[in-house]
Amino acid sequence: MTVPRIAPSEITPPEAYFSRRALLAGALAAGVSTLAPAAEGPPAGAKPLSYTPNPRYSVSETANKYEEITTYNNFYEFGTYKEDPSRYARAFRTQPWSVRIDGEAEVRGTFTLEDILKGQSLEERIYRFRCVEAWSLVVPWVGFPLAALLARFKPTSRAKYVEFTTLHDPNRMPGQRVPVLEWPYVEGLRIDEAMHPLTLMVVGLYGVALPNQDGAPLRLIVPWKYGFKSIKSIVKIRFTDSQPRTTWNIATPNEYGFYANVNPTVDHPRWSQASERRIGAPLLAQRRPTLLFNGYADQVASLYQGMDLRRNF
Repeated sequence: MTVPRIAPSEITPPEAYFSRRALLAGALAAGVSTLAPAAEGPPAGAKPLSYTPNPRYSVSETANKYEEITTYNNFYEFGTYKEDPSRYARAFRTQPWSVRIDGEAEVRGTFTLEDILKGQSLEERIYRFRCVEAWSLVVPWVGFPLAALLARFKPTSRAKYVEFTTLHDPNRMPGQRVPVLEWPYVEGLRIDEAMHPLTLMVVGLYGVALPNQDGAPLRLIVPWKYGFKSIKSIVKIRFTDSQPRTTWNIATPNEYGFYANVNPTVDHPRWSQASERRIGAPLLAQRRPTLLFNGYADQVASLYQGMDLRRNF
C-alpha cells in the first residue's frame, strides 16, 4: 500500500498547537491546585560536557528553559507534531556514529564521531534560534566552529557549497516511514556561509550532551537563518561545485528557498514573518518584531552584498 504524502500546509500550524497546549494546561490546572515550575536547566543524570563560554558570539537575552528547548521541536524523522521528537526519540541510538566526508576535498572518507571531535575545543554560545513558523527560542548551544572541522578536510578550489545529510533509518526514526518529506533530509550552505565564525557544529546544549530530540549526536546551527536550515543527526558532509538540492526547497519551493535568511520583509505564503513569539512567553504576550538576519546583520550582511534578498529567500 502506498502511503500518501502529507502536504506541508496540512502539518499542525503553531496557532493550533499552542491553543491545544493552553487547553490541556487549563484542564490540568482545574484538577491540581499547584503546579511545580519547569526546571531551568538539564535534568539530573544528563551527560555534562567540558566547554568554555564564548560571550563574543552570544546574545545577552535570557535563555529558554531546558524543558522548553527539548519538548518543542521540529524533527520530522520522529513525527510532525512538535512534541513527537521528545516522545519518540528516547530510544534512538547514537553510538556508534560515523560521518562520511565526500566531494571536492583532498581528505575524504568515513570518520567516527570520536574522529570528528578530536582536537576540537567545545564552547558555549547563546544564540537566538528562529523557526519559519514565526516562533523563536534562545538556546545555550555547546559546539565548535564548523570552519574548524571543514578545514581539516582541505576543500579544493572547486568547493563552492557544502551539503549535509541526516541519517536515513526508518527502523530508528519512525517518522521516515511516512513520506511527509523526501528522505533523507538534506541541507546545504554556500562555502563562505559554512566557514563563517558564527556557524556552529553542535554536540550539546545547556552544558550537557545534545538530547536525541534536538539532533544528537551532531547537528548544525546557523543563527541568522531559519531553523529548518539547522540539519540534525548528520551522517554525511559533501563539498560540491554546484548548489545542492535541499529538503524543504524540494517539498515546497515557493515557500522555502535555498538561503533561508531571516528577513521580516519577506512573508511566508501562509503567514507574516514580520513578528515572532518567544516560546515560553504567555499566549497573549505581545509579539516582538523580527530582526533582519535574526539580529546578526552586523556580522553576516556582507555575505549577501549586491544580492536581491527578496528573490534569494
